[in-house]
Amino acid sequence: TDAEVNGRKKTFTELQTERLEQAERTILIKCPSKISEKKLLQYLSSHGKINSHFFFENRGIHALIEFSDKNSIASLQDVIGIPGATEHHVVPFKSRLFTFTMKNPVAQAAAETQIRLSPQSHIPVKDLIQKLCGADSISSQMYILLNEYQLTEENIKLRYLACSLVSDFARAYFPDSVVKPFGSSVNTFGKLGCDVDMFLDFNEARKHIKKMTKGPFEMEYQLKRLPSERLATQKILSVIGDCLDHFGPGCVSVQKILNARCPLVKFSHQPTGFQCDLSVSNSIAIKSSELLYIYGCLDSRVRALVFSIRCWARVHGLTNSVPGAWITNFSLTMMVIFFLQKRSPPIIPTVDQLRALADDEDRHVIGSYDCSFVSDLSKINPTKNTETLDELLYSFFEYFGNFDFRKNSINLRKGKEVNKPESCPLYIWNPFEQDLNISKNVNQPQLEKFVALARESAWILKKEDKTQRMISKEPWGLAALLIPFGKNNPNTIKNRAKGIGSETIKSLLDSLKLNNVNNLQKAVGK
Repeated sequence: TDAEVNGRKKTFTELQTERLEQAERTILIKCPSKISEKKLLQYLSSHGKINSHFFFENRGIHALIEFSDKNSIASLQDVIGIPGATEHHVVPFKSRLFTFTMKNPVAQAAAETQIRLSPQSHIPVKDLIQKLCGADSISSQMYILLNEYQLTEENIKLRYLACSLVSDFARAYFPDSVVKPFGSSVNTFGKLGCDVDMFLDFNEARKHIKKMTKGPFEMEYQLKRLPSERLATQKILSVIGDCLDHFGPGCVSVQKILNARCPLVKFSHQPTGFQCDLSVSNSIAIKSSELLYIYGCLDSRVRALVFSIRCWARVHGLTNSVPGAWITNFSLTMMVIFFLQKRSPPIIPTVDQLRALADDEDRHVIGSYDCSFVSDLSKINPTKNTETLDELLYSFFEYFGNFDFRKNSINLRKGKEVNKPESCPLYIWNPFEQDLNISKNVNQPQLEKFVALARESAWILKKEDKTQRMISKEPWGLAALLIPFGKNNPNTIKNRAKGIGSETIKSLLDSLKLNNVNNLQKAVGK
């Protein structure tokens, strides 16, 4: 998908519409282990022109094939058989997931050529650290990390296909509905391997409902009326969850979590290898995805810094894949964005500034919340800030290592610290639902751990002799921050305490309300 249209960057909605349409023309084939790429494409081309394709490994080799015309799929489906019910009874459902096997494997195997598999996961941290050591600056290290971790074009296509396949089921009940991805799959901050958040959108159907034709009658559909929107959402998800569970090819471990604040169905989609969360249209979550998309597109330093900080947080146990009192990736991303709004000159605009640039089409009021902001990236003036990522990484740790969390909260609408509206360790305003704190879950020990690690990281970056470390083949720069600090030398922090000078360490302990050096070591070594 080209990111530009007539020389300007595509809006979030344009890109999403295009990718959804692309996914409708796409199929997924489980291939024989010894597959000739040429033969496969030759055969499939007899059903119509192929726009793009790639292979990937997921318990066997799979091929994603995007045709240029949707009718090619129907043509192929006409010649595909339904497996015989020898061992299992099958539920006949014409999906876009196929299994191909060789009729004559022996003769075919000779023509075997190596096919290129597209990676669907990122490299382990230890391999990443080795790659980073070969870079020439911290900025280069951060871009290497970004390249290794960000979603690839192929992986994004696979995510949209997963949504499109769930859509096929939803449409059996609700012909006008669409299943769309939101969150990290689309906001430019997703890393390889992250879950697919998807929602069922009825807004297309609602648009038609409003159209009253001319004539003597007021006309409307007879619909089932339910006492609340929440109940309707629960019923819809319950039915679709059951449907995926009973009849969805490759949908396993289906869990219906209908009493959550936002009801959802969790399932594992085996053909694509994704963990999926399906909910019903949540307009504010979609606006948040679009806001992050805009920030991610405005300046390449935004994503480079966010990915590096999130990787750093994960290595040190600040973030966790299970819910709890940890800082979330979303909160960290918001902290990075806030930090970049506060640079002088700012690297990215505040949410209020983006709102001021919005035109009538960009006006969105959802419930009582104003979610308006400009969607056309070309209307936003590029920044005059020329700081390198080397400077920004150090400054991020220094800024939050000395942030007055007791008094101040983080407000992305205004781009400035404001007094906390209520007492909790970390307060980050939800940019749209202004009465919500997105980091309400974070407790004091976790915040203290974050502050201690930020200070430690700033200290390492400031003090390290890069040339010396490179000569002695030691990890340097970003790589040095991606090694758990207690691991390589458990005495680092004790020694650091002696070396900093008693005044600094005293103020450091006071501000953390830790009464001795051991607690500081515990806070960092957790």
